Amino acid sequence: MLEAQSGLEDPYAPHPETREIVSGRHTSRGQLNYAVPEALQLQRRIRRYNADSDIAHGDIVALALDTYLRAKGYPPDLKSP
Repeated sequence: MLEAQSGLEDPYAPHPETREIVSGRHTSRGQLNYAVPEALQLQRRIRRYNADSDIAHGDIVALALDTYLRAKGYPPDLKSP
């Protein structure tokens, strides 16, 4: 069974399984499209983080959402088809 949280000291650190999936060359990807409050300036902040870290925009979103959902007790079920 997958762990809900990363178990690392840093609660914001992505789970090792998530890092492996995101870094995979042949990982299939799907579009995630949600309306978010403009006041949060998420697109601008993602662009800035990308410039500082060289992590792709989609990977930033995947890592952040996965970390949050695992922390809330919703790990992925990687055994599903």
